[in-house]
This record gives sequence, C-alpha cells and structure tokens, in this order.
Amino acid sequence: MLFLWLSKALLNVGEVEKPADPDAKHIFPHTFLQILEYKSQNVSTADVFFPSSSFFFPSSDLLPAMDGDTKTMTFLQEVVDILLAYIVESFDRETKVIDFHYPNELLQMNNWELQDEPATLDDILISCRATLKYAIKTAHPRYFNQLSTGLDMVGLAADWLTSTANTNMFTYEVAPVFVLLEYVSLKKMREIIGWPDGRGDGIFSPGGAISNMYAMLLARFKMFPEVKEKGMSSVPRLVAFTSEHVFNSFSNQIGKMIPADLERRILEAKQKGFVPFFVSATAGTTVYGAFDPLIAISDICKKYNIWMHVDGAWGGSLLMSRRHRWKLDGVERANSVTWNPHKMMSVPLQCSALLVREEGLMQNCNQMHACYLFQQDKHYDLSYDTGDKALQCGRHVDIFKLWLMWRAKGTIGFEAQIDKCLELSEYLYNKIKDREGYEMVFDGKPQHTNVCFWYLPPGIRYMEDKEEKKKHLHKVAPVIKARMMEYGTTMVSYQPQGDKVNFFRMVISNPAATFQDIDFLIEEIERLGQDL
Repeated sequence: MLFLWLSKALLNVGEVEKPADPDAKHIFPHTFLQILEYKSQNVSTADVFFPSSSFFFPSSDLLPAMDGDTKTMTFLQEVVDILLAYIVESFDRETKVIDFHYPNELLQMNNWELQDEPATLDDILISCRATLKYAIKTAHPRYFNQLSTGLDMVGLAADWLTSTANTNMFTYEVAPVFVLLEYVSLKKMREIIGWPDGRGDGIFSPGGAISNMYAMLLARFKMFPEVKEKGMSSVPRLVAFTSEHVFNSFSNQIGKMIPADLERRILEAKQKGFVPFFVSATAGTTVYGAFDPLIAISDICKKYNIWMHVDGAWGGSLLMSRRHRWKLDGVERANSVTWNPHKMMSVPLQCSALLVREEGLMQNCNQMHACYLFQQDKHYDLSYDTGDKALQCGRHVDIFKLWLMWRAKGTIGFEAQIDKCLELSEYLYNKIKDREGYEMVFDGKPQHTNVCFWYLPPGIRYMEDKEEKKKHLHKVAPVIKARMMEYGTTMVSYQPQGDKVNFFRMVISNPAATFQDIDFLIEEIERLGQDL
C-alpha cells in the first residue's frame, strides 16, 4: 500500500500539502530510486511529503543552453520519476483503468490552451502529471478494449532510446544500427513465414492499414508496371477481393472467406472485362478472430495469376507459437504478409511490418530517385538505404522496440506469451458458453483470443417477443461499457455486426492478465448489468 501511495503522490497534479510540523522527520526525495530506498526502510507516510519541484525557469535554460546540463538532468529526472510512478500504478489492480471525465469536464478542469508566453518547467511537469492522470492505463491487467494492450518494460526502454536517438530510417548514413536491425529482423520474420532462407523484402510502416496499402500497390505494379509513369488511365479496371462479414455469401458464419465463392466472384469480374489483381486473405479478423483457409485461397490465386496477400496484422504473431501456427498453414505461399508485433507481441505502438516474397519489387515500385538523399556515389553498400522503397520520406524508427524485446525474450518467450493469451481466451469461452445469461455470437471455440458474446440481463432474459428482446439487447452492451468507464474498473469493446445487435468483443493480448482478471470481468459485467 505504501508503494501505491507513493505512485499516486508522484502523479498528483497539484502540489502536495506540506506537514504542519516544521520538524517533521523526512522530506520526500525526488528520485524514484530513493523512493524504493524509503520503502525498504518502512518510512511512515505520515512522516513524508513531496516538496515542490521549484522549476521556475523556462525551457530555454535547458540544453543546448550554456551550462544547461545540470538543469536538464534535474528536469529529466523529474519526468522519469513521473513516468516510473505511472508504470507502477498501471499494473496495480487497486487502481482504476481510467479516471473518466466527459470532454467538456476535462477541458474545464485543466488549462490546455496554447499561449504566446512560455510556461515555466514547473508548469510543464504539472502538465505531464495531468496528462497521465487522465490517460487510459493500457498496461492495466483489466484493460481489454483494443487489440494492442500491455506494456513491456524492455520495449518501453527501447522506445525511450529510439526517441533519444531521434533519427530517420531513410538511409544507412543517418541510422546505421537501426537500418541493420531492421534488415536482420525482417529476414528472421520471413524465415518464420517459411520463405526459403528468409529471402525477400519488407519494411516497417505506421500500421496495418498502411502495410496492406503497400501490398496492394506492389500487386498493381507487378501486373502493370507502366502504371507508375502513365497512371491508372493506362490500365484496365482492376478488382481486389477480401472477405466482409456483412456479405454472408462471401464469408461464413464465423467470418472465414469461402474459396468457392471467391472463385465465382473472380470469374464474374473477368466476364465483365475487369482484371482481378489482388486477393487479401485474413489471418485473424478484427471482430471474430477468424483465419481464412490460406491453402485453398492460394490455389485459386495461382490458377488465375492473382497476387495473394495475407493480412496477419492481428493473427500473424501466432506464427511464433508451435501450438497455434497451423492456423496460418499456407501463408508461405503468399506474395506478401502484414504482421503487427504491436498487437499480440505487445511491442509498444507503433510496429507493423510488411513482408514481401519478391526481392527488389518494393524499390522498383516506390522509388522516386531523390538525389538529395539517395546519391549513387556513396562509399557504402547502397542497398542499405531503405528510404527509396517506401512511400514515406520521413520514417520513424519502429524496429528497435521489437528487436530489443526479441533479444530479451527469445522466440520461446514470445511463444509462451502468445500461448498464455490464447489459454485465457479459452478459459473465458468455457466459463460463459453454458453460463446463464450469456449467449455466444457464433458456435464453436474461437480460433484466436476474440470471444464474442451477448450478456442478457435478468430483465430481458425470458422475453418472448423476439424483436422487442433484440431491441433491448442492443442497448445492454453500451450501457454496461459506459458504467465500466465511469467506475474505471475495466474496459472491453462492443459492436454490432451485420444483422447482429451490439455484442461484447473480448480480446486478450495483455501478458499481465490472469485467470482471476477474467473472473473479475464476468462478475463486473453481471454487477453492472443486473438492473437492465
């Protein structure tokens, strides 16, 4: 409890009140290491207080100001103390996942406006504390709202180092180590996919949507390279295919693409004079966590000479698990694969990779020959200047987080983490599939950590009018979710899907979650929804 109190005190937005007794035994230290020392000494919270940071000087006094090193170190130490306190609090189940306020309230409670005159660093520290005070604790063991949750300490350290280095990924010249780490990491990921000797290409992009866009551009260029210089008017009408849950004829009840229907649609498009050029199969759909039958889809793509892409943004990380990688059987036949380590592998946002089977294609498709960056007479191997194969000029260093975590955990560490999350989802499914008041959205055990279900409160559980029952049920999940946020106890997503009214979409990717947290979630849903 002392440790929790210390964390809360460090995050306090305002000044902590000083003790009335001027002879009080302890003035609380600034550094987090000293906090740990006081904790080990069992210092009573009654005998300590936090002095004001007293940084009444502007940021212009920090480096690169003359003699600014001492002030800089002191200021940054204060910031680190705030961050470390927030991290400790984020993993404490006695704290809230969110200190929720409505937007207008949050605007009124704090001065967020930008001003002409500079604020003091004391004000800056207050702003830092306020920002984290009202932030969502995505590392909290009971935060289940998104596909990317959790906070890895090595990944966090890598993110800090990356920001400190503050460089760009477009050339070896300005990012030598980071470029090499991207090279070896992408090669390792291609080996795991199953491409011989890890050959091929790839790049880290701002997210899965951008990686998928890269894949589509590559597919178009591969079929019609003239499009780069002549534009879309030079090529026929192109057609791309993917599954969509609302189109029941194109995907089955659990969201898997139907190969026979895919082939029928391809033939229909060709008969209309269109050119099918791209099929995006999904390995782990966002809602149901479904895995498309990749082998059957690859056979169709090969038959009609169509680029096969696998969107494994959510499910691609299962390739790290010997127990679950069978769900991606056939992925090695793909021309390209999207894989987001910032989801199931808990790499800090953002970290999304596009892997491409054909080497050199990305460069030919995207290069713009910017002579001010990519001079051809440099004194090193120009293949390590990766910027000309990206659409972006400025590209953030996303690789170091993944690489350093991989070094720290090893492949077996990631495997254990992923297997645990899938065990937790199976535990949830087994607990609620026959539990009174719960109804699964689709039959059968989920393939991924997505568990989709309705909670039926006692008040509507036995309604005979199906339409009236459906109408009431549609309102249940939003109300329970709102109460979750207002109490701050947990967060889990909900949504409608096609003709299905709002249901809970529970996803598990947080390594900090336990079986007890799953039990808590079930009890909390029932507590918050019993009167509906």
